[in-house]
Amino acid sequence: MSERHPIIAITGSSGAGTSTVTRTFSNIFRREGVHAAIIEGDSFHRFDRKEMKVRQAQAEKEGNKNFSHFGSDNNLFGELENLFRTYSETGQGQARKYLHNAEEAAPYSQEPGTFTPWEALPADTDMLFYEGLHGAVVTPEHNIAQHPDLRVGVVPVINLEWIQKLWRDKHQRGYSTEAVTDTILRRMPDYVNYIVPQFAHTHVNFQRVPMVDTSNPFISRDIPSADESMVVIRFANPKGIDFPYLLNMINDSWMSRANTIVVPGGKMEIAMQLIFTPFVWRMMERRKRALGHA
Repeated sequence: MSERHPIIAITGSSGAGTSTVTRTFSNIFRREGVHAAIIEGDSFHRFDRKEMKVRQAQAEKEGNKNFSHFGSDNNLFGELENLFRTYSETGQGQARKYLHNAEEAAPYSQEPGTFTPWEALPADTDMLFYEGLHGAVVTPEHNIAQHPDLRVGVVPVINLEWIQKLWRDKHQRGYSTEAVTDTILRRMPDYVNYIVPQFAHTHVNFQRVPMVDTSNPFISRDIPSADESMVVIRFANPKGIDFPYLLNMINDSWMSRANTIVVPGGKMEIAMQLIFTPFVWRMMERRKRALGHA
């Protein structure tokens, strides 16, 4: 953790909705004039799309039915931890991009599913912002969670997470229900061992809970809307959180525990704005003081 070079990490499973949190922070950064280095977790996968398919097929031939993007073998945990450590110490580091589709790949004249070359982060950034699968991972070999100054978990209830993944992969990527179901099953051990434990290390967790029947996510025709959901927001340390202010500003919100506020699903982004803007203010104030004393 660093006052001069703070880090924010958003962590959540595939299909969890971390992009919503990223959009909210982008709006905060723009409004507050914060220059952030943006890091996508997919860029720290070990293999590109083609090689991952080859290695997955080989793993299945060898009897490994749980080869996935969630585990340590298929990610560069060491490189990610080194980026966080280096940035917190110097404000510098090396990163690359993963090109998800043809639109992202076109400016680089590369194929979708490949990585750009490693390159230095932009100079003179105010903070580093990470969004991906492993922003708060702790393993016997690596402790990524120790470096970010703010760790945010995005954790829909599991059936909703599956519905969101099924809808995205079927409608945006052209996969069949059977193919997506196979991916969910294959990832489950790594989900339990690498994804879930992170949420014990986050400062704030957002969990969307649908108010409609999601008992069989594999036959659901659409994603429950925000207005059909509630969001449970849990603070690991509620000290300094102005709950009366939040309750007053967010209609129909209520406290379920001393460290937990529940808000309507349609109010999730405004809740994030109200909660995280002061976090960013404090980080920037500490950064200015630290740089002023340098």
